[in-house]
Amino acid sequence: MKCFMYSIEWQKRGLPHVHLLLWLMEKLRPNQIEEIISAEIPNLETDRKLYDTVTKNMIPGPCGVLNPSSLCMKDGKCTKKYPRGLLKDTKTKYRVYPLYRCRAPEDGGHTLAQKTRSGIQEILVDNSWIVPYSPLLSKIFN
Repeated sequence: MKCFMYSIEWQKRGLPHVHLLLWLMEKLRPNQIEEIISAEIPNLETDRKLYDTVTKNMIPGPCGVLNPSSLCMKDGKCTKKYPRGLLKDTKTKYRVYPLYRCRAPEDGGHTLAQKTRSGIQEILVDNSWIVPYSPLLSKIFN
């Protein structure tokens, strides 16, 4: 890392929110991005702490067909674009946000059964529902 810059904002409920910008010495290749940012459910058997953090904090909703009255819904679609498409590999384009790898179960991805926030319904969650996260920062800050 060459250098970094950050800004901390305080949200309406008094919680901090950080914007972090990192300058790297060398440009990352698509196969290296997956080491820094993930959009997949971690393996429960190899990393229990990360699995618990991701399944607790990085799964939105449900929305869409499962909950059409969700706050993120507009004109019958999730404004955050969940669930996202499943991809075998990370895809990058110039001046466009990358599309992070989120594999289908048949390609090595994981699934889990999770109760909705109301606790009434149980849904099957796959990688298409995972918000991209940094495994390192998620382990440090839970």
